[in-house]
Amino acid sequence: MRRVLFCSVLTLCFCLLENGCSKGITRATAATVFFATGNVVFGNAERNDFQPVTSKSKIHAGDTVRTSNGASINLALIPGAFVQLSGNSEIKIQDLRLTKDGNETAGGVLDRRASVRLNRGRIVSLFSHSDTSASEFSVTTGQVTLNPDSDCLFAVWTNGTTSRVTCGRGELNASTDAQPPVEIAAGYFSQWPTASKEPNAATADASAQMDIKTALDVEPELLNQAAGWQNRRVF
Repeated sequence: MRRVLFCSVLTLCFCLLENGCSKGITRATAATVFFATGNVVFGNAERNDFQPVTSKSKIHAGDTVRTSNGASINLALIPGAFVQLSGNSEIKIQDLRLTKDGNETAGGVLDRRASVRLNRGRIVSLFSHSDTSASEFSVTTGQVTLNPDSDCLFAVWTNGTTSRVTCGRGELNASTDAQPPVEIAAGYFSQWPTASKEPNAATADASAQMDIKTALDVEPELLNQAAGWQNRRVF
């Protein structure tokens, strides 16, 4: 009788562990500072509680990052999503999450999610899909929400009432409340609010051309910093 009871309990424990492993464990994570120059601060905007960014700063969901004129910061939000915030800009980190396999011996990342809101200024984003896990990344402004459809390099600028999105590589989806989603391919840009239903060639707009130049200049910098970070980190 004792042996039957012991086996039943053991089987129940195994089933509970197995179910926990199959669902994975989701946890909040923090953005990693690659590089910062000039006056860059982060903290709680609602309480006006900010502190200077250092190389050891861990920036979490809910934090706001601000750069002064001439400053900039490069961040790893999650593996595969890297950004540079230009001078006189502000973002709020909305979501940073990793879902890992519950089996500690496997330790595989099943899902990666990151979203930021650009309140003002410009952000350059470099996104790479993972071959081994689901990845979601979005950038929002007051006018539009952006989701890369593939490996993508893009720049977003806003002054709070107007937003411009320019794609340097890959393709991304832009959605608003008032219009159907728009696909923006490499070399094209869209601006909101607008009456245009299709993206325009970046060659036709000086600001969009500057966006692409800036993005292409930032890309190798982010890639080099990401390579060093990937070699150091342990998940």
